[in-house]
Amino acid sequence: MGYVLVTGATGGIGCELCELCAADGHDLVLVARNELQLAELAERLRGVYGVQAEVLPADLAQDGAADALFTATKDAGIVIDVLVNCAGFGDQGAFLDSSWERQERMVRLNVVALMRLSYLFGNDMRSRGCGRILNVASVAAFSAGPYMSTYFASKAFVLSHSLALGEELRGSGVTVTALCPGVTGTGFWNVAHMEANGLFSLMGMRSPRSVAKLGYKAMMSGRPLALHSAGTHAANVAARLAPRRFSTWLMGRVLAKR
Repeated sequence: MGYVLVTGATGGIGCELCELCAADGHDLVLVARNELQLAELAERLRGVYGVQAEVLPADLAQDGAADALFTATKDAGIVIDVLVNCAGFGDQGAFLDSSWERQERMVRLNVVALMRLSYLFGNDMRSRGCGRILNVASVAAFSAGPYMSTYFASKAFVLSHSLALGEELRGSGVTVTALCPGVTGTGFWNVAHMEANGLFSLMGMRSPRSVAKLGYKAMMSGRPLALHSAGTHAANVAARLAPRRFSTWLMGRVLAKR
């Protein structure tokens, strides 16, 4: 049995997915920026579940980081059977008033790193005739998001790319699953400099564990899409039925800083 590689492993949904994989006996490669937190997580997973847990610190928003990560697994003789792209972040604020560097970093992490890792490990999986990819998108993928335009666009990309790649790989033995969480109690809100209020509060705050369980189950069964909570399902339907101009206006009212 090969390894499960999880990016964004030290917090929120990523950490919970590591727990679920380890509980099922999967060896892990843990990837995040904080080496100390990675080492602590790896030690706990080894002690509690008796699995192998390798630590590969990386800032995936940096040029060449995804390739270096792929090379590191190859050099170590680690075969990745499951890739979990969970690393990502958001930011609230009008695009033209935001830091360009932060917006560019968001695209590099949320989009480019996910693409590159899917390309590198996906080709390996296809050549072996088996593998699974889980990409963490968001309810934000369903509409445009004024005052979080880059984040919403990045998650729309993740959803579209995941569904298309999964279709391309049909019959290859490799599956791709897009997980779309709704409002989840993670560190996302602090990093994005915002609060889960307004419409988000009405959707209900979900635990990272419940979101991870849904994503893990969907991934292992090869489902292309996993929508978490009734609110997320409703948002998906509403995005298809409501005029785009109205949904964009509504999200702008919700996301504008007051």
